Amino acid sequence: MAQQFNFDSAQPTVLEPGLTAHLPEALRRDVPIGPRLVGGTSFNGKLALDGAQVHLLAQACLQGLDAARQVVFGWQRQGQSLADIYVRGITPCARLIGEWWTADRLDFAMTTIVSTHLQQLLHDFSAEFLQEASPQRHGLSVLLLTEPGAQHSMGLFMLSEFFKLEGCAVTLGVPQDVAEFKRLFQSDWFDAVGVSISTDRHLGTLAALLPQLKDCSLNPSMHMFLGGPMAMREPARLKSIAADVVAEDAPTAVKWITQCMHLASFKV
Repeated sequence: MAQQFNFDSAQPTVLEPGLTAHLPEALRRDVPIGPRLVGGTSFNGKLALDGAQVHLLAQACLQGLDAARQVVFGWQRQGQSLADIYVRGITPCARLIGEWWTADRLDFAMTTIVSTHLQQLLHDFSAEFLQEASPQRHGLSVLLLTEPGAQHSMGLFMLSEFFKLEGCAVTLGVPQDVAEFKRLFQSDWFDAVGVSISTDRHLGTLAALLPQLKDCSLNPSMHMFLGGPMAMREPARLKSIAADVVAEDAPTAVKWITQCMHLASFKV
């Protein structure tokens, strides 16, 4: 079951007037207007990372990467940890952008720009996020792959950060085709392999391929799991693939998967 977070209410962070003029008309009317966050700003109470704040981050990403960073800095000043920001801010923001794209409120170019900015935020804050990583490596290794030819890998990168936080050695791969997918799968010993699935293009291929790759791998007892947008939206369509479907937030998924890896290691 996904983790639950409780936050005290606070006044929402808002964008500086005049910075929203270039936004699409379909979105501009929804932008909250108010003072821009600057260094040294103080707030009373802890900010609630609710739908309004997620909407704010999406709007900031449309303005530019600097505006998006300012929103995250503001959340940090109001007491949010980066783990909370990732799970309660950036993740639902990515889903919101997907909804806007589906509803034709954003075109492909702007959707790509916003997605790029969200992923860059994860890279920008990675060193700070991993400062709290476990100082001792426990020897568990994880391979995280997108499906072949995937366009986006933000969710998988975030998952890799939480695995690193737990002291796992992580290999992250974005294969362009099935041949590269197979090569990465067979490149080393892995305690677990996770595949992020966004579309139905390779479901049949993966259903046939993954058992073969596991049988021929350096660790035939590895744990295999599936995640990504399809695991969240249509988990039933993944039942034909011989792997656990994980439709949880990143920290919950990592906790469960590392427990599975520890149990497998103990049995061996």
